[in-house]
Amino acid sequence: MAVTGKPIDRIDGRAKVTGAAKYAAEFNQANMAYAFPVRSAIASGTVTHIDAEAAKKSGGVIAVLTPENAPRLKAFNREELMKVEAALGEDLVPLQDNQVHYFGQFVACVVAETYEQARHAVALIKITYAADEPKIDLSTELLHGFRPEKKAYGATPAQLNANKAAPLLQSAPRHIEQTYRTSTEVHNPMEPHAIVAMWEGADKLTIHDTTQGVMRERAAIAYFFNLKPENVRVISPFVGGGFGGKVSPWTHHFLAVMAAQVVKRPVKLVLTRQMLQINVGRRSTTLQTVAIGAQPDGKMTVLRHHNQTYTNLTNFFEPSGETSEVLYNAPLREITYQVAQLNVGAPTYMRAPGESSGAFGAESVIDELAYELGIDPLELRMINHTTLDPLNQLPFSSESLRVCYRIGAERFGWARRKQQPRQTHNGNYLIGYGMAAATYPGERSPASVRMQIMADGTVKVMSATHDIGTGTYTIMAQTAADALSIPIEKITVEIGDSSLPPAPQSSGARTTATVNPAVLAAGKMLRKDLMQLAIMDANSKLHGKKPEEIAFANAKFVLRSDTSQSDSYIDIMRRNRRTMIEACATTAPASDMRPSGSCTIAPIASEENKDEKKYSFHSFGALFTEVWVDESLGIVRIRRFTSVQDVGRIMNEKTARSQIIGGVIFGIGAALMEESVYDPRWANPVQRTFADYHVPVQTDVPEIDVQFINQPDPHISPIGARGAGEIGIVGVTAAIANAVFNATGKRIRNLPLTPDKLL
Repeated sequence: MAVTGKPIDRIDGRAKVTGAAKYAAEFNQANMAYAFPVRSAIASGTVTHIDAEAAKKSGGVIAVLTPENAPRLKAFNREELMKVEAALGEDLVPLQDNQVHYFGQFVACVVAETYEQARHAVALIKITYAADEPKIDLSTELLHGFRPEKKAYGATPAQLNANKAAPLLQSAPRHIEQTYRTSTEVHNPMEPHAIVAMWEGADKLTIHDTTQGVMRERAAIAYFFNLKPENVRVISPFVGGGFGGKVSPWTHHFLAVMAAQVVKRPVKLVLTRQMLQINVGRRSTTLQTVAIGAQPDGKMTVLRHHNQTYTNLTNFFEPSGETSEVLYNAPLREITYQVAQLNVGAPTYMRAPGESSGAFGAESVIDELAYELGIDPLELRMINHTTLDPLNQLPFSSESLRVCYRIGAERFGWARRKQQPRQTHNGNYLIGYGMAAATYPGERSPASVRMQIMADGTVKVMSATHDIGTGTYTIMAQTAADALSIPIEKITVEIGDSSLPPAPQSSGARTTATVNPAVLAAGKMLRKDLMQLAIMDANSKLHGKKPEEIAFANAKFVLRSDTSQSDSYIDIMRRNRRTMIEACATTAPASDMRPSGSCTIAPIASEENKDEKKYSFHSFGALFTEVWVDESLGIVRIRRFTSVQDVGRIMNEKTARSQIIGGVIFGIGAALMEESVYDPRWANPVQRTFADYHVPVQTDVPEIDVQFINQPDPHISPIGARGAGEIGIVGVTAAIANAVFNATGKRIRNLPLTPDKLL
């Protein structure tokens, strides 16, 4: 491939830096009104009365929506939503009853001529409640919690080998068991959630939204408003950060659509930074008790990972045992979950959900075991390395974790690390080295792509996928450029529109592995159609030749035996009086050959396609970091970070590196500063806005050395790429905590690693 893999600049970069790229809130409409939600002041109970008279009389107010007058929508039904491939961020359709499930829940909505008028009117509304005592303490509510049978959406069992590890742990020559805590973290994307909703008559709807799933949102809105899916169009060409929090519709989506329906005008609704702390999900707190039994030489005999967390208004809970399902060759592993119900907003996906939290416990206890046994942590991981998926005993489709270890250790200088803590100083700083392993599933789904070549040689590539800041525009163009051997400057990519050929939500690091095989397939089909025109054309130098005799390069076909005999794409179309030729392709894993929707051809099956019966699909990584800890102040500084990743073929070295760097920075925040704390009296977050919620800034981030194995996965697809969006954060918190222990001799098992815990 001539273009694929090269670190070319983003093709959408200029539009973004010049302001030409339009985000959801910028799609202003004629005669547009503005909606602003009213939030509850209690966390549990009912709304007994809403006095909105003063608000209705306020300047510019058009309507006030409450449970008494809001449009009636379909009741929530998870099974029915799954049938139409839809899901909600929280299982709550707003303004359909007077129940309050968490502090800040949307209980009414004002629509006005301007944003300022709507927000002012909200302050005039008086609400009376019948409040119940909120459930907010995790430890207390876990006593009344439940043991789920399945993980979210009925995917896989949540309880693995329950109660089977205890005898092996008791009989193991060496045994270690510790409890680790991760904090509640909140999405704070650069672009806040925003939506513009426009009705055309009573049965057609257009939505501009910031979303990671235009097709999922279309399905959900169509379901609840009783519309035909094809009459709902969701448009989201650019997304200013998603990370999981924009995968599914939230309650504000329904408020905007209801408001537009009531006032019969386009309506814009933009959430405030304060609302982002409450109303659009979070990564929930986890308590993880991890135990390992081992031989004196470090060989594991048993691994147990017990996970405790909470949920509300969803069947999703943080699946923090998932790294322990994949890494290390333990003869028996027990992974279980206990889940409490709390009166906080629904937990949701947040970059590497499960793996990010779970790696802190799993990779910290490995470090603790290594210290107890006097074995280097890297050596202990090598001793327990596995080339088979421990759960199904299938070989990994492509696995180079030991190569990641070797390259990372060499680049980082791991050999200089001292086993005993507090051995390296620089003035008042204690210096430590830490490491961790990472893994994340290699996800792939069905996707469709339409490709058109015009008479002037330009090409358009279209799919209802998304670019959430990851570089999807660019790598789709690179794949198309190689499929047709044309300059990337001649390719236009159109995505983020539910009217385009269907593709899944951009989550789970699946987009690259899902959409690009369809781009390649559409390019091959287009090339085949052009070649047939040339072969059948008496005026072509390739007339009458067999397809196997013909090659392609530089936007033309050439005879393999005589490259002087050629025919360009433009000439072929001109002679055949074609202004445009189109191809539409659907590709899918062999195990998921669903119909393609708007593309008319059957899905393409390939023996290179994903086959769960033969292989297990995972990406892997090795992380190394150096920290400096101020002994007097307890402040932790990350001085160096090395991340070596095995994610299959690298489609664009620059955008892939950016993904891993972003993941590491995300992990630095989780390790050192990110935490949302709830007031036990009212169940409201103490960090009420972005100004109170600490995230890393430039001075917190060191030089990050990113390396890729760049070994194509021969089984996941003809492209050979797995996603890089999620795995970059996995293991970062553990690597940092392990380095802090190496520096200070203090083992902190409670994130974030704030100075008070080190002094």
